[in-house]
Amino acid sequence: MLRRLLIFMGLIVTVVLLFKYCEFKKEDDSAIDYNTNLIQQQIVNVGKLVVTEGHFSEVVTYKNKAEYLMGIVSFDKKALIVVNADVTVAYDLHKMKYDIDEKNKTISILSIPKEEIKISTDIQFYDVEQSKLNPFTGDDYNKINKSVKANLAKKIEKSTLKTNAQNRLVSELSKFLILTNSLGWTLKYEGVVIENEKDFGQKIKL
Repeated sequence: MLRRLLIFMGLIVTVVLLFKYCEFKKEDDSAIDYNTNLIQQQIVNVGKLVVTEGHFSEVVTYKNKAEYLMGIVSFDKKALIVVNADVTVAYDLHKMKYDIDEKNKTISILSIPKEEIKISTDIQFYDVEQSKLNPFTGDDYNKINKSVKANLAKKIEKSTLKTNAQNRLVSELSKFLILTNSLGWTLKYEGVVIENEKDFGQKIKL
């Protein structure tokens, strides 16, 4: 009789423990699902164009000479060109690739899209001088436009536009770091654990 009672009590204890374990497991899975959804929502919120804008101006003198009769006769054309340009440097974070490892509570940023540089130019011609034997043509405008954009590209590289855009990118990505730290998750970028905003800055500027 005592033996049956002990077996019965043992079964009751086992059932209670199994129930408690299943309840704990359910709560733990719910927490992971909640954290995962929260991280995904943060990625959606950050997944926008991070843009830095700049304005450049320059004055260019364009000259061209058409020679005839082995250079004895020539006809010049020239123009004063005023260039105004708006430049944007952007990161489309919708193109960012990432992986969420729920089991190990890790989010890995696999790749960040390269910056997109867009140049919008407004070119005005002044003091245009030309002749019927050497008029301005489409080729001239194409050469001028190509030269203007090449000069602007050099100016952009020497300016702080790209650096400012990188700083804004780091600021946006650091939101992931704050969130993952608060949830007890680990954040990685290209396989390296990110512990602070400086780590992001060093990786992005490599």
